[in-house]
Amino acid sequence: MADEVGLDLVEIAPDAVPPVCKIMDFGKYKYEIAQKAREARQNQTHIVVKEVRMRPKIEAHDYETKRNHIEKFLRGGDKVKITMQFRGREQTRPELGYKLLQRLAEDIAAFGFIEFAPKQEGRNMTMVLGPTKRKTEAVAEQKAARKAKAAAESEAAE
Repeated sequence: MADEVGLDLVEIAPDAVPPVCKIMDFGKYKYEIAQKAREARQNQTHIVVKEVRMRPKIEAHDYETKRNHIEKFLRGGDKVKITMQFRGREQTRPELGYKLLQRLAEDIAAFGFIEFAPKQEGRNMTMVLGPTKRKTEAVAEQKAARKAKAAAESEAAE
């Protein structure tokens, strides 16, 4: 019957009694499955861990710049690993780095939360911040903002 119609006879449940078969275009079926898998891969989000390094003796402007970078990363839906580097005599005062990391966490509380608390590992102290928004929400928000900006620019040009 399958040859008469020009389709394939596909065995669906070989363990059933009697075995279940279906007449279908197998090439088309395989193509549709591949398309669904491809679309599912496109909709996946990749969470990236960005890293920011700083020292305990950081100037106010440098701190603000680093804080703005961290804020931008968190708004984009990425995690941020902050590494506090201690050199020389700074290693005897890890509480200075801890206080700075806590202050940073308070400053960006609106955009992220502490995922891993500050932890000393040799010469470095690390802390990981996670975004409050999911990556998909952040990306959708950014796309909407870009569209609104482009529409405003096109209206201004006219």
